[in-house]
Amino acid sequence: MSWLTEYVRPKIRTLFARREVPENLWHQCPNCQQMIFARDLEANLKVCPHCGFHMRASAAERLSWTFDANSFTRIELPRVPPDPLRFRDQKRYGERLKEAREATRMEDAIAVAHGTIDGERAVIAAMAFEFMGGSMGAAVGEGVLAAARLAVLQEAPLIVFTASGGARMQEGAISLMQMPKTVLATRLVKEAGLPYIVVLTDPTTGGVSASFAMLGDVQIAEPGAMIGFAGARVIEQTMREKLPDGFQRAEYLLAHGMIDMVVRRTVLRETLSRLIRLMRVPVETAVAPLPAAAD
Repeated sequence: MSWLTEYVRPKIRTLFARREVPENLWHQCPNCQQMIFARDLEANLKVCPHCGFHMRASAAERLSWTFDANSFTRIELPRVPPDPLRFRDQKRYGERLKEAREATRMEDAIAVAHGTIDGERAVIAAMAFEFMGGSMGAAVGEGVLAAARLAVLQEAPLIVFTASGGARMQEGAISLMQMPKTVLATRLVKEAGLPYIVVLTDPTTGGVSASFAMLGDVQIAEPGAMIGFAGARVIEQTMREKLPDGFQRAEYLLAHGMIDMVVRRTVLRETLSRLIRLMRVPVETAVAPLPAAAD
């Protein structure tokens, strides 16, 4: 064989060989169907640069996008019984939990951390829709309560990012008991004179929307987020009426006074820091008794 076949031909084949493109190099927007370069999408916080559609984000992403760089610490949340009812449908509940933990590397559908936002101290509880649809069971209830207690301890505002399909059916009545527990958790923060801010993301429904998600001092929503209790189809069948366009979307709720503002994700961090500064009041002032009326 000549040097052409032994040396030159392999070099040419190497130069012109087709290179495989990584599967995660491009993402398609589920709203406008445009292809987006992965780096551009990440830099834009998972907001489509073509149509402005806000894609769902993980709890870890919420924390890293909101806190100052390298300023936050996640806390370990209280442990709860893993399968209190020994529930089983097509799979055992314990197996579903194990699969969700392996897929998300989270213990349950909530993450809590404390740190700074533009230098302002804050505690954030971020729900994880990627963990069993962000369903609220005993672990989520304990997580919200732990976040509230930490906020009071640090005299810092509490910010909650909600993303949930509702109560976790595998825990039955125990999941419903988390509704009053989380409501009481919000009272701890408010009675301490600290801001409680809720950021409603897509979707926020069921028992979460019927409890701590709608009790914020300031209610913020991301554009296009679905927010409600029951599904639109259930409501239509119950009322036997056609619902308005955009019903249960953030913009509809804003127009009807259910929330305070709709904020794009790319400016959400600066909005939160501004709100913290505006709402910041010394705890002593917040809980001090009113002066006696002059005679």
